[in-house]
Amino acid sequence: EVQLVESGGGLVQAGGSLTLSCAASGFTVDEYSIGWIRQAPGKELERVICISSNDGHRVYADSVKGRFTIYSDNVMKNTRYLHMTGLKAEDTAVYYCVVGPAHTSCSPSYVDVWGQGTLVTVSP
Repeated sequence: EVQLVESGGGLVQAGGSLTLSCAASGFTVDEYSIGWIRQAPGKELERVICISSNDGHRVYADSVKGRFTIYSDNVMKNTRYLHMTGLKAEDTAVYYCVVGPAHTSCSPSYVDVWGQGTLVTVSP
């Protein structure tokens, strides 16, 4: 079964840090683009960050540049992590790990697989 399982959301104070994880199964992450899309209350989906498999190109929302990064480790090769620093109240949202074709930079319209979502709440 193809799926993405997320973990790591929660409540954090403004200025704090949080790391989300996304474990993929049923396929190899390296063959796709993977990233996170978020949805704040009452707002539309926003692509936060994405790394393309074909060239390693990274795309960031302007609002998170310099604060968020995506990485992997050598142990859990089919898992990716979103490390968030300098969190702000406006980062409060449900964060979805997503996978899509290599050339689509995790655009919501082209996402093939969605994680279940994890809530990040940043208190002022």
